[in-house]
Amino acid sequence: MDDVLQQLKHDLEAAQDSKQLEQVRIKYLGRKGVITTLAKSTDFGRLSPEEKRSFGQRLNTLKSEAERLLAEATARIQALEKDRVRRIAGLDLSLPSIDRRMGSIHPIALVQMELEEIFQGMGFRVLTGYEVELEYYNFDALNIPPDHPARDMQDTFWLDNGMLLRTHTSANQVRALETYGVPLRAIFPGRCFRNEAIDASHENTFYQLEGLLVDRDISVAHLIAVMKTLLSQVFRREVTVRLRPGFFPFVEPGFELDVQCLICGGKGCSTCKQTGWIELIPCGLVHPKVLEFGRVDPQIYSGFAFGMGLTRLAMMKYGIPDIRLFNSGDIRFYEQFPTAF
Repeated sequence: MDDVLQQLKHDLEAAQDSKQLEQVRIKYLGRKGVITTLAKSTDFGRLSPEEKRSFGQRLNTLKSEAERLLAEATARIQALEKDRVRRIAGLDLSLPSIDRRMGSIHPIALVQMELEEIFQGMGFRVLTGYEVELEYYNFDALNIPPDHPARDMQDTFWLDNGMLLRTHTSANQVRALETYGVPLRAIFPGRCFRNEAIDASHENTFYQLEGLLVDRDISVAHLIAVMKTLLSQVFRREVTVRLRPGFFPFVEPGFELDVQCLICGGKGCSTCKQTGWIELIPCGLVHPKVLEFGRVDPQIYSGFAFGMGLTRLAMMKYGIPDIRLFNSGDIRFYEQFPTAF
């Protein structure tokens, strides 16, 4: 035991870093270490009861001493390594620490995460699509053929290869029907692009959330119920809404759901263009042709679709008067918002 203790001291003094120190610990105190297996390597069974008791006491003393020496060596090595890092990095530990503040989440991301949780609670799945899209899914499969006037309503960014930057997340409707079939409940949040003049309420890069529900015997009543549930949870208060007939090629009938401007309370401001209302949720029953493009029989299934601007919803929720702030890159703007919804 004395020889083992002396050799341990020698090995600990020779260790110069944490890796070498760990090797010494394993050598002596590991599962198959010298001290751990000392009783097995001794003819322990031939000792008398008195000798066994004495041997056990000395072995426990050796283990305790080994652990103490190892702790001292650990403290020494850690001090050496800290000093080595400090010298290499040129650190001055007398300087005040770096101010590490918790970051914040972009307001549009906050709204998107909240909506995803609400819709998942209603049985909707969250799906993503492609920002660079085929003309077929962005227009044709949504009942918007090449000569349709609805194409003139969206100033599209076209690419040299014939593809485009999607103008709406509605492009995911037929993709989802082809992939998952029916019945289907899904939302499609994401970024969209349109070549628009930028002002307080318009951007060329913005975020939308499209929703689609297809099943048997779906009516406008189901659409209204989902919209009311959504808005009551998003704004956490009663809001004034109105439904207006609206035309969208991929729904029939189509509606515009407007929300009374929460920034001005309906009095009129730059955000609502002095009307007191914000066009928030275009919606309607899925057009039979769209169902057919998605390989769904419109004689058996029906459904509703809706879309909302996540960017405008964030403006309403947080009282943001200018849409250009979202893409400004000004960290002072983003720091105003919480780290979770």
